[in-house]
Amino acid sequence: MTKYVDVATTRLLVDAGCRDLGESRPQQLWDKAAELSALETSWHLIGHMQRNKLRRTLPLVHLLHSGDSLRLLQEANAEAGRAGIVRVPVLLEVNVSGDATKHGFGLEEVPRLADQLATLSYLDVRGLMCMAGLEGNKDDARRDFAKLRLLSERLRGEWAGRFALNELSMGMSGDFEAAIAEGSTMVRIGSALFEGLDETAG
Repeated sequence: MTKYVDVATTRLLVDAGCRDLGESRPQQLWDKAAELSALETSWHLIGHMQRNKLRRTLPLVHLLHSGDSLRLLQEANAEAGRAGIVRVPVLLEVNVSGDATKHGFGLEEVPRLADQLATLSYLDVRGLMCMAGLEGNKDDARRDFAKLRLLSERLRGEWAGRFALNELSMGMSGDFEAAIAEGSTMVRIGSALFEGLDETAG
């Protein structure tokens, strides 16, 4: 995650070998993708995606992590069709903690989506994404991640042959160890990458 740093620092991260970069806000992704267009990078949109920003965002992203509503997915599918984008890789965001302030599908809502998702021919549903609850410790986070892992295992059985669901995007700087222990295939490390940066620069 490069949302904490400017373009110059992001460039240093790419130079150090990090090619997959994530942003929470579409505008920041647009700006950095333009500034760093000469570099070999893959951009991930992690944060909430507003439908009116899909047109500019979809051509830039390697993976949309925040497929958090059927309405958003339907509009992303329509926009991809209009733009001639053959397939948009996307993850279904699941609100595993049940926190009313978080975006995402409910745990019991996701299994009922298969037929609707199958109509979205321009989307490539690759897996699930979640964030642990804001309140709680690493044990609580691990329980949240376990819920997503169990849902993924269930769906791989129920949706076999329809969606691969190979990816589990979960875990950030404060809880990525717990996420890895529960089978995360993608951890979204941000602030931990830049700890001590100011001291080093000084």
